[in-house]
Amino acid sequence: MVVTGLGCVTSLGHDKHVFYENLLAGKSGISQIERWDPVKHELPTTIAGEIKDFDPTGWMAPKMSRRVDPYIAYLVVAAKKALADAGIAEGSDAIKRLTPGRCGSLIGSAMGGMHSFSTAVEALETSGHRKMNPFCIPFAITNMGSALTAMDVGFMGPNYSISAACASGNYCIHNAADHIRKGDADLMLAGASDAAILPIGMGGFAAARALSRRNDDPATASRPWDTDRDGFVMGEGAGA
Repeated sequence: MVVTGLGCVTSLGHDKHVFYENLLAGKSGISQIERWDPVKHELPTTIAGEIKDFDPTGWMAPKMSRRVDPYIAYLVVAAKKALADAGIAEGSDAIKRLTPGRCGSLIGSAMGGMHSFSTAVEALETSGHRKMNPFCIPFAITNMGSALTAMDVGFMGPNYSISAACASGNYCIHNAADHIRKGDADLMLAGASDAAILPIGMGGFAAARALSRRNDDPATASRPWDTDRDGFVMGEGAGA
């Protein structure tokens, strides 16, 4: 028997049906950045695919959701939604019947916990290392999202992540399928997550002149195969 499920946290919606319908309708998830002020940092790009109205209630323990880096929170929620969509919801009889050692997690990230790392560097520069978050390194590394997800749902099979820039999720899905094909696991969580819409993330790509500056028309800024393309648009979120 083959069982599949999909979960997402995106700028076009946090439900797979809403996300898909918005795609079919040609709706854009690109808008002006609202969580912080790009103009204050003199950035030439002020738009991105920013997550709106993210609420992990019911999917993560409150303490965990407040503590972890956003890329981890997006990932855990998307992964649990995927399990629920497959009929293997957390706490259900179906998930209890699984063999933990035969269930794995292979969810990647291109940039990892940039929020955690950026905050730690700021604390180091302004107040010294004693004011740094002791979790800054664990939450910054790219495999921690996949690891914490597996720990949260009780999976003890193959567990790692792949970081390959924009192809991270594709590689993870491919390798996860291979683990099932080879008999290493019966069930694998697969996908990717990133949350790099912050000054250091946007600034780095702006310095490389890689970002679109179509600030006056965010909805049409992402046009990868257009002759008038002037750069890519940063996004964030997770899919599993």
